[in-house]
Amino acid sequence: MEFFVSEIKHDNPSQYANETQHRIYETLHLLSLDFGRVDTDDGSTMESCEYISNGLGCPVVKTIFVCNRQQTKFYLYVTSAEKPFITKEFCGALGIPRVSFAPSEMLFQKLGTKIGATTLLSLINDPEHEITFVMDREITEREWLGCTDGTNTCFLKIKMKDILGTFLPHTGHQTVIID
Repeated sequence: MEFFVSEIKHDNPSQYANETQHRIYETLHLLSLDFGRVDTDDGSTMESCEYISNGLGCPVVKTIFVCNRQQTKFYLYVTSAEKPFITKEFCGALGIPRVSFAPSEMLFQKLGTKIGATTLLSLINDPEHEITFVMDREITEREWLGCTDGTNTCFLKIKMKDILGTFLPHTGHQTVIID
């Protein structure tokens, strides 16, 4: 399979695909956070993320948006790409009842992204803090975070210390860390 991944760039895209992507880059600049980015073919599958990880020089994370049955409690979970998502383990670690994948319409309504473009950076679209942000401990221990920029054709590489120490405090979201 041939899959396009550009060289690493350190500037904004020349055009924004959506408002969330635009807001993400505005926020990165506002906070003076350095980043690298690659433009890619559609990177919405885990197979394509291997190519993207190689191009970025760091693993791309898997970001999952789930909710309770009533669709009143929402969770954005960041874990490693190769780790399977097991709802029973996730719920047990948080001490919550069963969750399921949130509908795609809810993902767009709450975070401004589509399936395949889900990113923790879209927490800038949750000023009311309706979403609980959860990270796998293994991810927090990495030097770099590889994730989408709110699209499925552009991926970012940002220092984890900048995500945990600057970006997330800026959004006002607490990070719940689970094993």
